[in-house]
Order: sequence, then structure tokens, then C-alpha cells
Amino acid sequence: MTTTTHSSATALEVTRQTLADPALTRRSPGEEFAWTVSRGREDGDTVVPIHGYLPAAFPLFATRPRYTVRHLLKVASVSDRPSAYVREAPQAGRDVPGNTYASTPESAFGPSVQHAELTDLVIDVPLPKGLLDEPALLAAFVDYRVLVRLGVVENESLLHGTADGRISGLLTLPEVRTGELGDDVCADLTAAAARVEDTGGSCDGIVAHPSLYWRLVQDGTLSKLTEVGIKVARTRMMPRGKALLGDFRAAVTLLDPGVSSLSLRRNAGPEGEDVVRAHARVGLAVHLPQHFLLLSRP
Repeated sequence: MTTTTHSSATALEVTRQTLADPALTRRSPGEEFAWTVSRGREDGDTVVPIHGYLPAAFPLFATRPRYTVRHLLKVASVSDRPSAYVREAPQAGRDVPGNTYASTPESAFGPSVQHAELTDLVIDVPLPKGLLDEPALLAAFVDYRVLVRLGVVENESLLHGTADGRISGLLTLPEVRTGELGDDVCADLTAAAARVEDTGGSCDGIVAHPSLYWRLVQDGTLSKLTEVGIKVARTRMMPRGKALLGDFRAAVTLLDPGVSSLSLRRNAGPEGEDVVRAHARVGLAVHLPQHFLLLSRP
């Protein structure tokens, strides 16, 4: 029988820490997951911690210019606890500025300190039989198919909110202003961008359904918006016939505590199959909800 001494056990632990790559400095999330799973292969669950924000690690973000909702926001690294921030409430009936500071809406904003709760974005994806025996294929499946699903959940959460209420969806903010989106999409969007700036912001982003996005491409509106620095994110989580404009970077902050993980969950699927669970912890601080304007088809 072989006895492991304290010094050898310590050396083994150091080796494991050296080989692991939770910060993804050498490996992708899928590669880190496949590397860890291939060394375990026990019957129990395996949790692979990721020191970063997992939805941001989708590999194709580096090679194609498609924006998600998150890409319109500024990001703050925070501790894993509620984060304090300043929220400025508008005064009713003061959304049209005059030509003096005293007549502007922001001169009457009421600032207060609020606390943003963190929440967990989670998805489970069934693993086809035999995939665990193919580490390279498993890594690619996680990187290109699992992470994209987590990104969909992220878009849904930022737009519609989370079930626990810890993230208030941007589409459901009580202070969001509204307008109509008619047949002249270019005229309506540019007029709405000017309205965003009535409250002192600067329109820097739009979220649209893909059907509206590609119409903007076809009629040249997207190029015009890009010229003035407005990013347009497209997602199926945005309702058809609507467009959300705003000063995204000033109005909200995505809170990232750097807590994410990929897990192998044995026999947890709907038909008893193994699943991979992707998890990311996140929060949203809404500083200026009145900086958003939602256009809808009449």
C-alpha cells in the first residue's frame, strides 16, 4: 500500500492548481471543461469554476460584429454581494427641456442610493451519448453551442427581467418613455434618438428584433446610425415591431462579480441523460431609467 505524505499531497495540489486554468489564460471555457472532465470521469457531478463572466467568452464575438444587449452597456467588476449605486428619479411632466439649466429635466432629478442584487443566469443542455469520450468535440460543443444559449438567456434577462426580480428588464422600467414606430423607420428612429437626449443623455444604442435590424441594413439606416456612433444590437428576445433606444452606457451598469461555472450533471436531463450546466452571476444597476425610449408599432 502506498502512503501519500503531507508534502507529496501538497505538491500534488500545487500541480493541480498550476494545470487548471479557471481564468482562461490558455484555454477556452469548453477546453477547460473538457480538460477537467477527462481527468475525473467519476460517476458524480463535476463543477468547473470560471473566473470571469461566462457569456462574454463566446468565441465568435472576436470575429464578427454582432452586438448583444450587454455590448451596449458599461461593465463594473464588483464583489459577490449587493452593490450600492446612485439612481436619479425624474420629475413627472418635465421631459422636454428649455434653453436654461433650470428648465431642463435633469435639474429636477432626485438622486438616491440604491442597492442592486446579484442573480444567477443558468441553462442546462443535454449531452449526446458518447460526447464525453471526445474531449475536443466536447470543448467545441460547449464553446459554440452551450455558451450561445447562455447569451440568449442573458439578452432575455436584461430586456425582460429575471423571475426573482433582481434584474429589472429594460423594457419594463416604469420610467421608460414611449413613442410610435411607423413606416418611415429612419425618420422615426432619428427623431427618437433626439428625444432620448431631451433628458440630458446621448443616444448611443438601439436594441431591435432581427427583422427590423435587417430592414435597417437594406435601406441604409444602419450605416447612418453607425456613422454617428450608435450601436444596434439585434436579438430575438426583442419583440417584433419594437425598438429600444437609449443612452445605455450612462443609464445602466452591468455588475460582474467574476463568478461563473460549467458543470457536468450526471443523469439530470429530461430522459436521464447527462447535461452540461452553464452558470453566470450578474447584476444590473439602473441609474437613469428615463434615458430610455421604447418605440412600438401602432
